[in-house]
Amino acid sequence: MSLTVRVVAPDKTVWDAEAEEIILPSTTGQVGILGGHAPLLTALDIGVMRVRPEKEWLSIALMGGFAEVENDEVTILVNGAERGDAIDQETARTAFDAAKAAMDGTSADDRQGTIQARQAFRRARARLQAAGGMV
Repeated sequence: MSLTVRVVAPDKTVWDAEAEEIILPSTTGQVGILGGHAPLLTALDIGVMRVRPEKEWLSIALMGGFAEVENDEVTILVNGAERGDAIDQETARTAFDAAKAAMDGTSADDRQGTIQARQAFRRARARLQAAGGMV
């Protein structure tokens, strides 16, 4: 039993196809979805979505949003998304290293700066992981 999966960002549809299985980065942990899944509405965290259209897994970096599962249809609305096969791994590694350095260099007194640096780090980490880089 397959799923119809659609990943929609504000500027584009990142994925719109059938899949056998997906794994989502929800705010409470990883959620696996197979055909026949119970209806579900969940908030998504910044992280990597894994989708298996046939035998091979594909990765999509998600920048937070929501997912709805109903009648074998999965609709994922996100703030931003990028397919892992479209991300240059070396560029993603450079951005990750820069975000990590910025986060490590943030003063504990600068609460807003710390939050922004942590969010930038999480986005860079998701992109690197989706591109196949190990973190």
